[in-house]
Amino acid sequence: MTVAILDGAARACLACAGAGRAVATADVVLLRRVMLAFLPLVPAVPAALLFVAGPAVALPLGFTLVLSLFLLASVTAFAFARTPGHTGETADAPAIDGFSADACPGLLLRLDAKGLVRAAGGRDREVFFSFLRDPIDRSFVEHVHVSDRLGFVEALADLRAGVDAVAIDLRLDRPMLGLEQSQFMNVRMDMTAVRGVDGALSAVHAQILDIAGEMRIRDEARRMAGEAADAHETKSRFLAAVSHELRTPLNAILGFSDILAGEYFGKLQNDRQREYVGLIHQSGAHLLSVVNAMLDMSKIEAGRYELTLEPFAIAETISHCENMLSLQAKTRGVTLTSRLGRSLGEVVADERAVRQVLINLVGNAIKFTEAGGAVTIDAGIEGGELKLVVSDTGIGIAPEKLTLIGKPFTQIHGELNRRYEGSGLGLSLVKGLTALHGGRFEMTSRPGEGTVVTVTLPADGSGIIAAGDTAGADNKVDFPPRLKAENAVAARTKDEWVHDEAKAKIA
Repeated sequence: MTVAILDGAARACLACAGAGRAVATADVVLLRRVMLAFLPLVPAVPAALLFVAGPAVALPLGFTLVLSLFLLASVTAFAFARTPGHTGETADAPAIDGFSADACPGLLLRLDAKGLVRAAGGRDREVFFSFLRDPIDRSFVEHVHVSDRLGFVEALADLRAGVDAVAIDLRLDRPMLGLEQSQFMNVRMDMTAVRGVDGALSAVHAQILDIAGEMRIRDEARRMAGEAADAHETKSRFLAAVSHELRTPLNAILGFSDILAGEYFGKLQNDRQREYVGLIHQSGAHLLSVVNAMLDMSKIEAGRYELTLEPFAIAETISHCENMLSLQAKTRGVTLTSRLGRSLGEVVADERAVRQVLINLVGNAIKFTEAGGAVTIDAGIEGGELKLVVSDTGIGIAPEKLTLIGKPFTQIHGELNRRYEGSGLGLSLVKGLTALHGGRFEMTSRPGEGTVVTVTLPADGSGIIAAGDTAGADNKVDFPPRLKAENAVAARTKDEWVHDEAKAKIA
């Protein structure tokens, strides 16, 4: 009867001191033992004081002295019980072949099904206890940053619902800050469910690890990614601005050189003047083509290149490109021919972009083919796809240099003597425009024998929608598209071909 009364009194005192927090049975037992130890002193101390003082002084002084000693003893007992390493706070697992739970890194916790901490251990528990306020028999969620509490509650709900293990990232709040102490601790909490015979959640074993280093790496990676994106955007804007500024004077140079060459306002005095006017026009036209290529590439990189879909006869486009480049091929002593499939009809695509792809591919093939060689354009529709193949008998490309294909301002044959002129933008534009159509780019090359480039596009224009779907919500994909890794290419023999799905930002 006395024990029950003392337990009730102890529970009421602890509940009042804990501001409504759940009272642990171990705490009730501890307080009851202290109360039992001081019960005999309640009459004994006042009675002893009666020998040296009157009742008016001895009785209140005796009761006050007993109560003070009781409170001091209670605080000492609970402080001793809360000390790490004593029964009730740490979960020291029995050693198995010399292994103990205290050897495990981080903080080990045992939670009940409601999320109350019942035991703690682990090698680094002292470090974590600076962020935990008397964790034993308190809800763990009280130690979590308010913004992360919902994640912990959801993880505990998942374990109750039948999930065996859950890992979450949390921030722990430090209750008191020092001069050089951080307010939060970034941790990863790995929770494992312990179930009873009926399958219900009976306990949770959790391991908490400090992930401050990982968070620093994440922040640095985000910062570097942001800087790279800003630099990329700045470069694209710079190219677009410079291209626009250069085209205006170049058009004036070309226009006035045409007027001088046509001798509309007077005859030129001699052939040297006519030669110089022709060189001015030729150089201006070359520079304008480079500027246009830079502008197109910057638009593709920035995701602002707009495609205009329309049905057109692909045979006429190929014939137009062949006529445009036939003089260049004849001048270099190269034979330019085309072979078109019988079923070749209309396709749906951006005609200007397709024409640019053909001009760049055929122009490259002519440039890198010696006199007496041949360049051939093949076209056909197979399985609903337009297949354009440009082959040549030129100098070819070494396998170790295939990784450079498609990089802007990079020439495969870029020796100091500059035998082959150009800006290195041709194949970059080809791959970008192919990607915008949802097509594929393939290349086969053998040094000294020639090169075959194949561009495959959906004949009905459906690839543009598909490419937009795969590009993601922000419509950003890397451009220029990259071929396979350098080590993989280097391992191939010269008879093997390189293939990659071109990727670009979709406007």
